[in-house]
Amino acid sequence: MLKHTIAQLLEQAALEAQQQGQLPPGAVPEVAVEHPANPEHGDYASPLPLKLARSAGMDPLSIARNLADLVRPSSEIDSIAVAPPGFINFTLKSGWLTGQVASILSAGQDYGNTDLGKKARVQLEFVSVNPTGPLHVGHGRGAILGSTLANVLVAAGYSVETEYYINDVGSQMDAFYRSLYARYLQCLGLEADMPAEGYHGDYMVDLAREIVASQGDRFASEPRDSAIQELGRMGLERMIAGIKKDLELVGVEFDVWFSEQSLYQGGQYERAMSQLRQGGHIAEKEGATWFVSTALGDSKDNVLVRGDGSPTYFAADIAYHYSKFVERKFDRVINIWGADHQGHVSRMKAVTGALGIDPERLKMAIFQMVTLRRGDELVRVSKRSGDIITLREVAEEVGADACRFFFLSRSADSQMDFDLELAKRQSQDNPVYYVQYAHARISSILRLAQERGIDYSEGDVSLLTTEPELTLIRKMLLLTELTEMMAQSLEAQHLPHYAQDLATAFHSFYNKCRVISKNQALTQARLKLVEAARIVLAKTLHLMGMTAPERM
Repeated sequence: MLKHTIAQLLEQAALEAQQQGQLPPGAVPEVAVEHPANPEHGDYASPLPLKLARSAGMDPLSIARNLADLVRPSSEIDSIAVAPPGFINFTLKSGWLTGQVASILSAGQDYGNTDLGKKARVQLEFVSVNPTGPLHVGHGRGAILGSTLANVLVAAGYSVETEYYINDVGSQMDAFYRSLYARYLQCLGLEADMPAEGYHGDYMVDLAREIVASQGDRFASEPRDSAIQELGRMGLERMIAGIKKDLELVGVEFDVWFSEQSLYQGGQYERAMSQLRQGGHIAEKEGATWFVSTALGDSKDNVLVRGDGSPTYFAADIAYHYSKFVERKFDRVINIWGADHQGHVSRMKAVTGALGIDPERLKMAIFQMVTLRRGDELVRVSKRSGDIITLREVAEEVGADACRFFFLSRSADSQMDFDLELAKRQSQDNPVYYVQYAHARISSILRLAQERGIDYSEGDVSLLTTEPELTLIRKMLLLTELTEMMAQSLEAQHLPHYAQDLATAFHSFYNKCRVISKNQALTQARLKLVEAARIVLAKTLHLMGMTAPERM
């Protein structure tokens, strides 16, 4: 990757400057290479002289000049310039830029991929909502973030497995089972009280009616406890099936659906607790069993087993991560959690270390909630039920592509507004329409070329010399860097912004440069560029889990 090449050239220049006495000896700081905000400053820039100036006690501009003189010639770099207060700017050769069109065409759908991960095994767990109700719109944000990051990590060379953790034990499932039993009896016209801590949503009535329709009244005559359990398990299966269908509506699928119950049946819970005891990380106090997380830097100790002998959610999570790291041997684990899990991060890091696992192998991405709007109007309740707004409702109203693009468009750790009216608008005001229209426009140009029998396979890309052409190429070349950066930062919001920038660059090129003209050689060259743009834009849409329409 060119960015790394420039960093290496600068590091070599700094070492040579030390050998020549232009810089004092010492470790060269990590070389940052970025893209200048102003394109007139070049294609790449580095603030390395500013970093070196702090330790060397020298003028950063003088350091920049010395380093620029020592950077070895490169086939990619046309010129190197120094700018106050101490930047080194690099401008690429036009010939090298146009040559990258052939590289994109050769790579095809593999363009943008890197070998950063070197096939390391990564487990990505997201959504994992208790199967006691339908997914609401906020869950959709985590679902789409998770599936997009999975695409990015695969493109970055990791071996990725996605997983949904099913919380199918505990007090909430017990309340769900008893709630469903009460609604079942009520649907049969029998007297039954809903549990005070139960689930009162309309969906529970619908679920009970489905079971009555398929099973009749047979549970009404069974012993209460066994009926609750059998009916509850049936309801659980239907809830999970409903969650899967809702996720499919927005293009989200999982490799593994992992049952919490299996942690107790398979012995992971006991093995994890035993390892913590052996390490001296568990204490008995106040009638409960505690994880002594304060000894590992956490702000407070945490209960593992309550006084009544029931494990906490934290205890189950420990067993779950024991399964991930110790038994299934993932190299890296990424959890995508809602904002209500923010306080859970530090204790999970602490317990990971207590299990003998490097806490850096565990990463957490926290996403904030979503506010729905219709223009200026705040949407508070569901049109269908007067209750929560489900992911299904939003997906059916605006479509999967709009859901995915809008959910990704803001940083996960920031609140977001989702404008339903904008998401449905068929105009350039809607970024989804704007980006997909660029792909459809590209496809129409290529269809026209095919209809006219134009063979552009031998097109000479060195003819691409105008600024709109070179700007489009420069924008296309950013995808590989973007893939690597997102795989490291887990910040998927860069994808929709890049897609808009790429679409803008293409639309500008299209408006200023006639693609199919009487100039046969230029037509062939520009068709090659158009095909390369199609590949990059389609790959960007694919990473976001969106379609790349050929007609609109």
